[in-house]
Amino acid sequence: MDIPAHPLEVVWDITYACPLRCSHCYSESGRRPARRLGPRDMLRAADAILGLRPRGICLAGGEPLLVRELSEVAGRFSAAGVPVSLFTSGWNLRPETTEALSRDFSGVSVSLDGATAEVHDRIRGRRGSFDRALRALRLLDEAARAGGARADGGRPRFGIDCVVVRSNFHQVEELLTDVAPRFPALGHVSFGAVVPEGLASRRGFAEHELLSDSQAALLGSPEYARHLRSLAPPSVKVTSTDNLALQMHPELIRRGIYLPILQIEPDGRVRAMAAYEGTVGNVLTDPPAELWRRAIARWHHPFVVDALTPVRTMRQWAEATRAIDHHFASQADRERIGRRPEFVPGR
Repeated sequence: MDIPAHPLEVVWDITYACPLRCSHCYSESGRRPARRLGPRDMLRAADAILGLRPRGICLAGGEPLLVRELSEVAGRFSAAGVPVSLFTSGWNLRPETTEALSRDFSGVSVSLDGATAEVHDRIRGRRGSFDRALRALRLLDEAARAGGARADGGRPRFGIDCVVVRSNFHQVEELLTDVAPRFPALGHVSFGAVVPEGLASRRGFAEHELLSDSQAALLGSPEYARHLRSLAPPSVKVTSTDNLALQMHPELIRRGIYLPILQIEPDGRVRAMAAYEGTVGNVLTDPPAELWRRAIARWHHPFVVDALTPVRTMRQWAEATRAIDHHFASQADRERIGRRPEFVPGR
């Protein structure tokens, strides 16, 4: 097992503010305080994240486009030579925003969890979110085909990111055959099995919306990945994953199947493991090398090892998540977890 000296990627949920109410939301955004830093501290946090020496940085949320300082933060990263990507629902993307995105980001992914408004809007919790996502993709497509505003003259890369749950699994292929061809400059479509994290770890969600073990295995198989690629336009890169690398299962870590990334909460707190509650410090106050050391120590903590070692199924993964979250979460986070609404299928 060869663990890198630095995280390969940092994912910064730059705000928990969000116009949507996604049933699978990993961060419970839109349902809790935004916890967004002020402008000065946001740039301090950006500099501290660079101190972690990641190969890439992803800005997510919540909805990053609600952050006024987004362009300045992204510019801080790109000026340091670190590629920075963006994940957005596209809800409030406007024509005037696309130029800045083309300039500041190496890639932009729009979340699309269905090939139809009926499926996507139900999962995303707000009517009209499908149409808004398609509008965002049209704007990005127009910018890409016009050449964008990147200083290197390259076209900004944009694509679709789909969280695959049981109730949209049947539309995976339709996203490639019906939606992807609408955008000639589309660069990628990524399918990832929903991870039992945040709201997706609830017992009701685990029962009704987590993929079955056979569905997850199919999504992670090379044969199915090749089949999906055959359905998409030739210029579109298609990837699919079962997301088991996020599980941080002791055996998978020994085999090198894990993601050495750090997840940063909006106020700079650092999660030890991206898919689980429990922080190990703050980028604004703690040395980067120490944060990474603490994160690695958490992967091997006896409670984590005991909770994850027996896991063999998606349902068992959700059970282990709930145990790990309760053990390592702060008291305030435990109270938030206790207030989570029950998942009701079809709503």
